[in-house]
Amino acid sequence: MPLLGSVIKNAISLRNRLPAFFKVNDPGIVQERELRKLLRKASRTSFGEHYEFEKILRSRKSFVQEYQKTVPAADYSLIFKDWWYRSLQGEPYVAWPGRLKYFALSSGTSEASSKHIPVTNDMLRAIKKTSIKQIFSLARFDFPNEFFEKGILMLGGSTHLNYNGTYYEGDLSGITAKNIPFWFQHFYKPGKRISKERDWPTKLNEIVKKARSWDIGVIVGVPAWWQILIEKIIDQYQVKNIHEIWPNLSIFVHGGVSFTPYAKGFEKLLGKPLTYIETYLASEGFIAFQSRPNTNSMQLVLDNGLFYEFVPFNSENFDLEGNLNQDVNSLTISEVEEGEEYALLISTCAGAWRYLIGDTIKFTSKELNEIVITGRTKHFLNLCGEHMSQENMNMAVKMAEDQLNIEVREFTVTGIKHVTMFAHKWYIGTDSCVDPSDLANSIDENLKVLNDDYRVERIAAIKDVIVEVLPSDVFYSWMRMKGKEGAQNKFPRVLKSAQLQEWDHYIKNYKSK
Repeated sequence: MPLLGSVIKNAISLRNRLPAFFKVNDPGIVQERELRKLLRKASRTSFGEHYEFEKILRSRKSFVQEYQKTVPAADYSLIFKDWWYRSLQGEPYVAWPGRLKYFALSSGTSEASSKHIPVTNDMLRAIKKTSIKQIFSLARFDFPNEFFEKGILMLGGSTHLNYNGTYYEGDLSGITAKNIPFWFQHFYKPGKRISKERDWPTKLNEIVKKARSWDIGVIVGVPAWWQILIEKIIDQYQVKNIHEIWPNLSIFVHGGVSFTPYAKGFEKLLGKPLTYIETYLASEGFIAFQSRPNTNSMQLVLDNGLFYEFVPFNSENFDLEGNLNQDVNSLTISEVEEGEEYALLISTCAGAWRYLIGDTIKFTSKELNEIVITGRTKHFLNLCGEHMSQENMNMAVKMAEDQLNIEVREFTVTGIKHVTMFAHKWYIGTDSCVDPSDLANSIDENLKVLNDDYRVERIAAIKDVIVEVLPSDVFYSWMRMKGKEGAQNKFPRVLKSAQLQEWDHYIKNYKSK
């Protein structure tokens, strides 16, 4: 149906030409307007009454400053303990108007167990609105008319949500897929039946069976799980690459984890290059997306139910474990600087208030309101002043892949005591043949180039870098054992405390078999 593709592309192109659609003239004013709307709507909730939202809105000073002074910044544990648990019990009007129907179970990379994140009807509408906006941005990419008729295969959580009598819970991708617009169902794959499947291996096998009958143009999901699925399809149909099955596959929309470590292995599965589009769709909201070609940055969504604060990621605001200190110094979007690392606080139309989402970002363009994700507040190493971010780790591993001609599927790192000083221990998941000492030396030298603090501390305090090479399936089996296989789940890049003890115990059992 070439006419359908032409109509869709023309509609997208027309909307994309509207000057105000992507351009934000004054981000500060736009964000103030969003916060004002959030405070007004939540003023009659228990949270809004407790912190006197109506009084904040009447403030003679800047109501933004009054809001920051009145409402404390909070991580998940604090806001759940004080407020969100009441919504889980069915109480309405706790932190947002109405009774909550959905809770998203987060991937839980920072904590031992999954978090219950509120998902309101207002948030679902906001996610749909931003998703449509992202679709319109495709007009900036040079795709033929026929591309806009192809299927979109979304590899996410089950749409068969758990119901406990009060609310539904599940992966955010399953909640949003369950609520997709009717007009999108023509393009959406794998379809309602397979999307309901809760068992991840069964879901992958069902997709493999149907793969040849679909004409897929876009794939969406986490890189690690997509790599596994494509390998299964190639093996099932005995083809050289995925484009022999899906010749029109053109776009990979990914998010939740840096694509850098996966790029080398992923591209071996292709017959031609893909356009990679990154999104920042968290359980707490649709925060940003890549809105133009030829960039690795994403444009913040400033006008759709989210208010942002940016906390400089330093020792004044965070302790050594990545926890918020009291009285943090947060900045608005008008006050940030390019190239500085910030942790995100968000206030949302789902009843999150000055909530630490756990990610760290940098602005690459203040003019375009574009950012990159640099890591997690708790997924960094700073034993002795090396300040090693997830961004450093991803790039060091990618460089090592190229230098040693290997493919790294997963990795994690931890800091350990070493004699009287410290060491970094890396666990590398690869099915390539590589000498651990060569890999350790490569990663070490790369980090010295990428991070000046690391180079200094490598001489003074970090006395060794140790690499343990493991089959990649060890990492996937760990995720399976934890009940976090597939969907939006990711393996933690840094292991600390209880997670590290569990992992060490798991590895010892694996080696003893």
